[in-house]
Amino acid sequence: MNEQPDDRGGWPRLVDRLMNLLPARLRPGTAIVPVVRLSGLIGSVTPLRQGMTLAGLARTLERAFAIKNARAVALLINSPGGSPVQSRQIYLRIRQLAAEKKLPVLVFVEDVAASGGYMIACAGDEIFCDPSSILGSIGVVGGTFGLQELIRKVGIERRLYTAGEHKAMLDPFLPENPDDVARLKAIQREIHAIFIALVKQSRGARLKGADDVLFTGEYWAGDTSVSLGLADAIGDLRATLRSRYGEKVLTPVIAPSAGLLSGLLGRKSGGAGTLAPLDGIGGLPDEVISALESRAIWAKFGF
Repeated sequence: MNEQPDDRGGWPRLVDRLMNLLPARLRPGTAIVPVVRLSGLIGSVTPLRQGMTLAGLARTLERAFAIKNARAVALLINSPGGSPVQSRQIYLRIRQLAAEKKLPVLVFVEDVAASGGYMIACAGDEIFCDPSSILGSIGVVGGTFGLQELIRKVGIERRLYTAGEHKAMLDPFLPENPDDVARLKAIQREIHAIFIALVKQSRGARLKGADDVLFTGEYWAGDTSVSLGLADAIGDLRATLRSRYGEKVLTPVIAPSAGLLSGLLGRKSGGAGTLAPLDGIGGLPDEVISALESRAIWAKFGF
């Protein structure tokens, strides 16, 4: 009697072949860690140059946390800071999404995570950095110019009309008023206290330095930052994720999406580090000032 071949092992082989036809990120058991890059100044630098804002990043963050089979979300941060409001709002949105999706957040600092950039980095469950990365600058800064003598010398008369005793506070064309400076410093101390509380809540017992070291506005390189508890370890994204999730871990970069019309026209959507189209030459002075201010902020940290 002829025996029929045993095909019971055929189904598993067929399933394996079908699985191989699926994109790698859709295969069961595949480790995926979506990556979001957060780079540049934080907040609106000028009407023509948009920095990082929650409005500009919200959709990108939501897409990253919605990736199927994700094991964590990685943030690549390179920012010298900016708006404390936007920094905190971005921090809060990251933490909200992490709690909703029950995903750990791994932060990798590139050149700088300072001031508002470090505030965003605190949204990570763990912070990794390069030995030459700059972290810290936990403080608040503000500045202006005193131009009253200049306009007097060139024969310019200042005409300013206000309703409200302090509406012209810190006007650069008026002499400095000590009372106005005291009011500004009080506001800065209040914002600084909020920043300190956020860092303490996020880093907890990992912080090793005293308050009068950590929260003076000073900043440090990577190894010292780790010893102070501002970061958890020295490490880069690729090696760290492979060590933790395996050699075949997938790390798709989640970039801001552009609208269909913008894509057809060859324009990128506005966002961190991008320049909106100039509406005539009138916007050029603002853009020059923006570039100089951006350069000065980066230069503070040696970049």
